[in-house]
Amino acid sequence: MGAFDTMMSIRQRKGVRTTEVSEDGTAQQENVTLENKPSSSCTSRRLWKILSFTVGGAIALCTGLLTSVYLATLHENDLWFSNIKEVEREISFRTECGLYYSYYKQMLQAPSLVHGFHDLMYDNKTESMRTINLLQRMNIYQEVFLSVLYRVLPIQKYLEPVYFYIYTLFGLQAVHVAALYVTSWLLSGTWLSGLLAAIWYVANRTDTTRVEFTIPLRENWALPFFAIQVAAITYFLRPSLRPLSERLALLTIFLSTFIFSLLWQFNQFMMLVQALGLFVLDALDMLPAPKATWLYAIQIAALLLVCALQFFNSMILGSLLISFNLSVLIARKLQKNLKTGNFLNRLGKLLLHLFVVLCLTLFLNNMIKRALSLKSDEHIFKFLKAKSGFGATRDFDANLYLCEEAFGLLPWNTFGRLSDTLLLHAYVFVLLVTVTAALAVALRNLSLSSASPAQPPLGQTGKGTVSLGADAAYSLAHTVVFGALALSTMRMKYLWTPHVCVFAASGLCSPEVWGLLLKVTRLYSPARMCVMRYAVPMLTLSYLCCKLWPGVMDELSELREFYDPDTVELMHWIRNHLFPGRSLHVQYFSVCRDKENGQLPLHVIKQKELFYVF
Repeated sequence: MGAFDTMMSIRQRKGVRTTEVSEDGTAQQENVTLENKPSSSCTSRRLWKILSFTVGGAIALCTGLLTSVYLATLHENDLWFSNIKEVEREISFRTECGLYYSYYKQMLQAPSLVHGFHDLMYDNKTESMRTINLLQRMNIYQEVFLSVLYRVLPIQKYLEPVYFYIYTLFGLQAVHVAALYVTSWLLSGTWLSGLLAAIWYVANRTDTTRVEFTIPLRENWALPFFAIQVAAITYFLRPSLRPLSERLALLTIFLSTFIFSLLWQFNQFMMLVQALGLFVLDALDMLPAPKATWLYAIQIAALLLVCALQFFNSMILGSLLISFNLSVLIARKLQKNLKTGNFLNRLGKLLLHLFVVLCLTLFLNNMIKRALSLKSDEHIFKFLKAKSGFGATRDFDANLYLCEEAFGLLPWNTFGRLSDTLLLHAYVFVLLVTVTAALAVALRNLSLSSASPAQPPLGQTGKGTVSLGADAAYSLAHTVVFGALALSTMRMKYLWTPHVCVFAASGLCSPEVWGLLLKVTRLYSPARMCVMRYAVPMLTLSYLCCKLWPGVMDELSELREFYDPDTVELMHWIRNHLFPGRSLHVQYFSVCRDKENGQLPLHVIKQKELFYVF
């Protein structure tokens, strides 16, 4: 009888769900209504998602393009770039920017691409009395690629080479802003946070970018791809991805990491900082171990591919990043039971793991450098040692870095500017809440054994328990490690401040942040949390628009003009009397190098912001 009753119960439930024919016509109609409600609800939800995705994507595209046009207009208004002569345009590329541009110009002026490549690989103009391979020594593949593209595309009649160059870089700013927008959207679940992040990026452009006045700098090429990499990592770390989506995310991470590494000479150091953040999260069991392994391997593979393209640059092979990532993977194999045991056992294993990774990194790096007889990066470590206060150095390159203001500490007035747009306030608020959640999750992970059935899956917790997804944990680690780098070295703030915009905007729109805060204050309800996550960002956006719009209009209406007749005269003198036919910026670089050998009278050398003076 018990089995019969159970079968009848199951059949009755099925009958309600499938609306079988019953004797009562009214009951049948109600069953059909109950069935149609979920179907219509799912359809409307799907349509709402499609509409939201379409609107959010369109806003991301428009925001990126408007930012690009805005920065290009500021550059034009500041220099009257369209009206000045070619030599003045080239002089406007300050410091090493002119040197990089000269290689683009050199490739365009070469009789053929083969001849242009040969001149770059056997260059005797950049350094006095020395022939070097520029493709090995410098990150100039972007200039090579653009020169080839300009030759191939039928645009020579409509667009001057210099405009093709600068428009490409301003176009990359659209990619940069769009990537920041998408990252914030992924973290918060709403495109409103992406819009807020983009507005903050533009409002704080003094501290987020310097592309409008130092266009050809390597960071202006590389940082858009770094932002794409961060967006792809954020998506990759989301739970329950489909296999195809996971593969596409991995491909995007690899390509963006590779391009970023190819475009900037500081690639290995930036990715080492990123790897340190991943290592901390991985050790605290806040990232899925297989995904962390993929990220370590991608960094190594991308750097090795760059090494091959740079004619096996030994400095890349001897980088700390490769040694560190290999050490992490080896140490993980040696300590297979790292994430088991009680709190004290896991803490001890964690400290041992840290010690093993450190020793292995130093050992591997030392062995590689000895095998390759590598000393090309010693000045960097001497610079770091002197900057940290562990003794002075007589190394010329290290002292040159120490004299540069860009490699000094982050000025305090930076925080004042960030406060004027409410960015710093929002950032500190979100940081405090997220750090609190991260500490709670880390302590819980250390307290629970990986074999314990009571431990919830990564990123998922029971009701009333503090949780932090792997994507949010990575965003926190990213902003902390690059924030520390920015505080110590002002030039590196351009890796930190864009993510500050993302982190603050996604936090203000995050249901997890507001949910945790409301639960702590015992004011939580789903409706109240929803109101807070939309009302606060919209009020912030309204404030920013009202405050910044007059200033933006004033900037766009303010017109200036490039004027530096002394430098123009000097450049013409160098071209006509010293090295006829050379590109101006390469020419002056050679002149400054020759000063060291005493081949030129001192009155010829003028110390200007444009020049390298040794």
